[in-house]
Amino acid sequence: MSESPPAARPHVLTLARTLWYLRRGQVAAQLKRALLGREVKPRRFDGPPPGAAFAAPRVPWLPAPSHARCASGARIELIHRELAIGGGGGGAAGGANAVAIDWSFAAHGPLFAYHLHQFDWARDPGLAAAERLAAIEHWIARHPRGVGWDSGPISLRAFAWTKLLATPGALPPGAGLARIRASLADQLATLAANLETHLSGNHLLWNLLALVFAGAAHTGPAAERWLGFAPRLAAELREQVLECGLHYERSPMYHALLLENVLDLVNADASAPAPGRLPSGLATQLRGTAARMLGALAVVTHPDGEIALLGDSAFGIAHPPARIAAYAAALGIAPAAPRAPGVLHDAGIARIEAGAAGELVCLVTASRPWPPHQPGHAHCDALSFELSVRGERVVTDTGVSEYVPSARRALSRATRSHATVEIDGREQAECWAAHRIGSRPDVALVRAEPGKLVEAVCAGWATPEVLHRRRFEVEGDGSLAIRDTFDLPAPRARAFLPLAPGLAPTLDGASATLPLRAGGALRIALPPTLEWRLARAPYYPELGREEERAVLVGEGANVARAEWRFDLP
Repeated sequence: MSESPPAARPHVLTLARTLWYLRRGQVAAQLKRALLGREVKPRRFDGPPPGAAFAAPRVPWLPAPSHARCASGARIELIHRELAIGGGGGGAAGGANAVAIDWSFAAHGPLFAYHLHQFDWARDPGLAAAERLAAIEHWIARHPRGVGWDSGPISLRAFAWTKLLATPGALPPGAGLARIRASLADQLATLAANLETHLSGNHLLWNLLALVFAGAAHTGPAAERWLGFAPRLAAELREQVLECGLHYERSPMYHALLLENVLDLVNADASAPAPGRLPSGLATQLRGTAARMLGALAVVTHPDGEIALLGDSAFGIAHPPARIAAYAAALGIAPAAPRAPGVLHDAGIARIEAGAAGELVCLVTASRPWPPHQPGHAHCDALSFELSVRGERVVTDTGVSEYVPSARRALSRATRSHATVEIDGREQAECWAAHRIGSRPDVALVRAEPGKLVEAVCAGWATPEVLHRRRFEVEGDGSLAIRDTFDLPAPRARAFLPLAPGLAPTLDGASATLPLRAGGALRIALPPTLEWRLARAPYYPELGREEERAVLVGEGANVARAEWRFDLP
């Protein structure tokens, strides 16, 4: 969602291994940025402001996400950080509703700054229409260049402003609406000239979604130019959304965010007078893509109704899956389940359930950092899993706290922060800076029998001689067995079982007992080939928030085999 600031210079070999995976176009775009500078130079659209293609959406847009708030009109709340709003800042609106916002504010880091300029907070229903207009006009008057003109913020601000413009009563009528549309035309002219080809991935997809969404929601020469990006959007969707329906970066959070905006584009097209603004082929593709993405989202959703925290994922940024599914249903789109139930084979993710009524749900990830040219949201999580028991999360991934090079960022990506095995003290992948990866592990999903069995293998980049094979299997009595084998004994192995916060396990040798909030206790038979201890470690369920939780850690030397068993209470 944002690009990291410059980090410490990596070792030349690490840099070479990172550059090896980049596409030719990425390298050319990176060199151009290095030569001409990173700051985007705003452009001006030479033409009349676009007009509205429709007065209201066919289906109400989803509200602002829970992390973005400005209900009081006195402060902006984003990712557990705040920025005060001053009064009397002037701007075109003037009067009692004038505001003063420090658009150059950087004390909370680049991620906060990006969210500030994305303007989702201005969609908070607690804000009055005049307050929203004052904030937007203050930005137009006081931020002629700077971080808000980066392509990422422009893309998501285009969604926010266009939704406000197309929501009856969200903004007061009058000349202010024409000024917003004129500014939007300038911003999208700037975006069109600065597509994030140096990053690709979700950045580029959002650039194209924003342009085509604005084109579908407006009329006039500017809108026609934006709609001209429809073929490129169609191509990018074909590449980035896998056959199984999951976005190829394999982050449930980013998948859900992108899915909402795909649905927004369907909504905009359906809201315009017939025929829709989009080419018919793209309109059909969007509906099919959304259906597959809904099916994949269901696979990576826990019984508590929230996403798995695989890769860079956190709660509160995307809407809960049920709300997104309801939005899709209102647009006439139903989920298309993957071919093999619960198996996202080309994403390396599988779901298995045990017990008579799915009392035990295990989500397994068996994928190398992906896509190769943009693995910035991937972690060292190969062969890891999350586990829910009777609707309660028990084994959890770590989530993500921030996107700057830091100890927190490094920890959230590290092997030891996932329910997998670390070999010889080395990481599975060569992670560095905030989003970079040099060498990667070899990982494969070998076998998946829906609802019954998953088998996968991993050889870490620094320990390729040790092939780790992990098999998850539901046994007849409804318990879950996990069997680890190593083709060559692991010289030193550390296995991790990070638990949900609030769980207080008791450890007795190679046996652990976890009392559950709903009653009863989950019994875990741990591998006796390892020495086990209880540790404490951070958990980042939301951006900007940290909790502490228990982790079971097992260590051993020359380990050839390890077996686990989870028995339902």
